[in-house]
Amino acid sequence: MSLVLDAVEIYRNGSKLFDPVSLHVAPGRIITLMGPSGCGKSTLLTAVCGNLDPGFSLAGTITLGDRVLNDVAMEQRRIGILFQDDLLFPHLNVFENMAFGLPPRLNPEQRRQRVASALSMAGLEGFGKRDIATLSGGQKARVSLLRTLLAEPQAILLDEPFSKLDRQLKESMRAFVFQQIKRLAVPALLVTHDIDDAADDNILELSSGSYHA
Repeated sequence: MSLVLDAVEIYRNGSKLFDPVSLHVAPGRIITLMGPSGCGKSTLLTAVCGNLDPGFSLAGTITLGDRVLNDVAMEQRRIGILFQDDLLFPHLNVFENMAFGLPPRLNPEQRRQRVASALSMAGLEGFGKRDIATLSGGQKARVSLLRTLLAEPQAILLDEPFSKLDRQLKESMRAFVFQQIKRLAVPALLVTHDIDDAADDNILELSSGSYHA
């Protein structure tokens, strides 16, 4: 299913952050949002996931598949989000962190198999019982992504997820993330300041003016 923004605007205390944004993100497509700090890139992502802070308001329509999301609670939108910080639970091991987002319909054996399969795919086979504190930055980033994917999101938002990684790790992690998005065929929005992070040529400069893609 596609993620569609139709004439979306965001206001802060009555002042518009940017002019209307209209875009169509097809399954497996990644659109990159760029622009100067403070122009509203991350705020646009929070609007899509349903977590706008008080003082902000939204105009326009956000649709995912056949669902209009404007009035849908964040936890019911089925949108995954990945930040520059891994936001893993330090008191849970790798398996418990990853299983946290699994659908409740799965029985214990299904949960174990889902996590084991994901770890193997990411080159982390046997890491289930590892303490989060023992992982490297790249391993934490992969676990965080896998937890997001295991929740079966229908769209994914990426808010500068590679900005704290060194160059070599950034390149491999970026390739892994893009590969998984295309494999799952989910639409994705990526916010970044680094042109090298952009997926293909699907780039929108968010500063002023209207945008269509």
